Amino acid sequence: MTNPGERPDITVDVVFPCLNEEQALPWLLGRLPAGYRAIVVDNGSTDRSAEVAREHGATVVTEARRGFGAAAHTGLMAATAPYVAFCDADASMDPADLPLVVDPIRSGQVELVLGRRRPTTRAAWPIHARIANLVLALLMRNATGLPLHDLGPMRAANRPALVALALTDRRSGYPLEMVLRGNAEGWRIREVDTPYAPRVGRSKVTGTVKGTITAVRDMSRLLREQRRAGVPTS
Repeated sequence: MTNPGERPDITVDVVFPCLNEEQALPWLLGRLPAGYRAIVVDNGSTDRSAEVAREHGATVVTEARRGFGAAAHTGLMAATAPYVAFCDADASMDPADLPLVVDPIRSGQVELVLGRRRPTTRAAWPIHARIANLVLALLMRNATGLPLHDLGPMRAANRPALVALALTDRRSGYPLEMVLRGNAEGWRIREVDTPYAPRVGRSKVTGTVKGTITAVRDMSRLLREQRRAGVPTS
């Protein structure tokens, strides 16, 4: 017997945190592989993102608290499939590539897969965002001892195991907290290459200098808090 909201034909729920992405959503939602369901988390959009998502078959949930972590975690809690993936809603990453991060989880090889962004054009990744990613990746490697190069906006995990991590960050530190806590639990974590294209519309985080600085501050704060709390990171 299935639980309410579960569908036997859906094995992967894909969480798309979304803030004013109505232009990108039609292409994005049309690229999902069979057996994958889109959960679009409307994080306070002032455009027609929620309506467009519904029109294209997505499950839409609302998270009023602004922040990537708030939207991502709300999507995780709305998911019911055995596996969950996360993907930006700006069309910078192709949902058709999701099996790259999901298949190693399905096969039991690892517990968390991060998609290492490989820009398809120079314009795909602004220089300030590249520099910030280098800094964050270094912090992540130092904290975990893992050979990781990117926080991986496209990623996948076993849903019940991820829920059990009880992640608490609701800002830009959410992806890093997932890696730190998973590593502390002994998870096998892998990085795979994923194509990265210019986004549709204006970025709210790494596409702006202010957003990039905020992300670096959030993740640095998270590392300090985890050290003070005595949470093992490696």
